[in-house]
Amino acid sequence: MTDSTSGLCTVGLRSAGLQVDSLQLSRGQTSWSHHFSVKPGELLVLMGESGAGKSSLLECLGGFLPADTGEIWLDNQRIDQLDAAQRPVSSLFQQYNLFEHISVAENLRLGFYRAQPNAVQWQQVLQACEQLGVADLLQRLPGDLSGGQRQRIALIRTVLRDKPLLLLDEPFSALDAATRQIAGDWIRTELSKTKKLAILVTHQQSDSDCWADQTLMI
Repeated sequence: MTDSTSGLCTVGLRSAGLQVDSLQLSRGQTSWSHHFSVKPGELLVLMGESGAGKSSLLECLGGFLPADTGEIWLDNQRIDQLDAAQRPVSSLFQQYNLFEHISVAENLRLGFYRAQPNAVQWQQVLQACEQLGVADLLQRLPGDLSGGQRQRIALIRTVLRDKPLLLLDEPFSALDAATRQIAGDWIRTELSKTKKLAILVTHQQSDSDCWADQTLMI
């Protein structure tokens, strides 16, 4: 059944969560095929050698790389035909995408509608900043931060956006082991609490061992 107003296709027999059906994508002479599902509240860890197509899969799910064939469904809605801006997806790529000319607090506010989080949402941001050890950085500019601090700020903004699907490309790469553990535990707690689902790219087997509901090797 197609909703002519929204342009989204719905089907009653599909379960909630993410379903990737017979997805074929390519970049240059290299192509990949994917078929998997992720339930609400789950974390799928994506692993593989460099060049195996991990980031390309995230870019396709986020709407930045078109698929050759196949379908992507999220909570009974087909999203592969939507532009990136229309997809109910929150993405963290390795560039972090922080605006250098505004404060950390203002960067965090950009994760919310019209950059205006309500009181509950902003309290969640402040609590996350405390947990991840960046609460004293809110008035600084991103250029004054270390790589690990920038990564944690970008991670908080990505995870707390009001989107059901999180795409996290090497979100711990700039973190030491102790901070990595804190950040991973925080993500797991947020997924359990909100029933969002996440796909996390990593090269570390320990990330899968600690936090994954399922691991996809490509």
